[in-house]
Amino acid sequence: MTRHPVITVLAIVALNIIPIYSQVIASEKVQVRPLSARDRELLVADASADDLEKSGDDLRAAKAYFDAHDYYEAAIRKNPDSAELYNKLGITELMSARLEDARKNFDRAVKLNPRYAEAYNNLGVVEYVQRRYSKATKDYEKAIRYGPGDASYFSNLGTAYFSRKNWSKATKAYAQAVRLDPDVFSRVSHVGVAGQISSPADQAHFAYLLAKLYAKDGLTDRSLQCLRRAMEEGYKDVDAVYKDAEFTALRKDPRFAQLMASRPVAISE
Repeated sequence: MTRHPVITVLAIVALNIIPIYSQVIASEKVQVRPLSARDRELLVADASADDLEKSGDDLRAAKAYFDAHDYYEAAIRKNPDSAELYNKLGITELMSARLEDARKNFDRAVKLNPRYAEAYNNLGVVEYVQRRYSKATKDYEKAIRYGPGDASYFSNLGTAYFSRKNWSKATKAYAQAVRLDPDVFSRVSHVGVAGQISSPADQAHFAYLLAKLYAKDGLTDRSLQCLRRAMEEGYKDVDAVYKDAEFTALRKDPRFAQLMASRPVAISE
């Protein structure tokens, strides 16, 4: 079976449920077409669980989440012990803003497979969207325990800690995410964390934090981009860049001096 994309806070949900989360869900809730009579017949015909799952995967890829849900349910009736099917069913419910239904199916997935990292991660997403950051943290930590090589789990954990104002633990989790995948944030920049944090001050803080992480790992271009964004978003403590040890090497780059001399003006939206 094809492994489905991992649900991430970065790509799917927002820190500020209202209105940002509702906007994300609204943009994702796309029904390409209603199920035809023939399609409905297939749900009760002799299609195998694998065939039904594949149809559900195709519909979910087309953002037809309600139709995909029907196919996954039909597949589960034929294969009720599949943790992956319950996880996929939960994803369609998460993307349709049916959070409690999603939670129940992610719970079923981890009961069937107590080492199912993706399902724990997705449980964390549900908790996170409902602002239960402490519970989300625990779920993300379980996901990391069983899937320690996935950068998205660490970025989600960092975001949960960031929402709790626990900067040190957020930084540690984000640092591991960057070590595993330097593109973990830029790949989802169109709905990234910086666009999801409700407070402008926190957005600026997040950009500065990323600048430090990238600078520490020698990713100069990305560090400079984030540092510029921090200033554009009005980060008030930007002069700490002159004393923070992570920026030692960056301070020797001529582009750093140019950036600090230009002092980009904070952009208000």
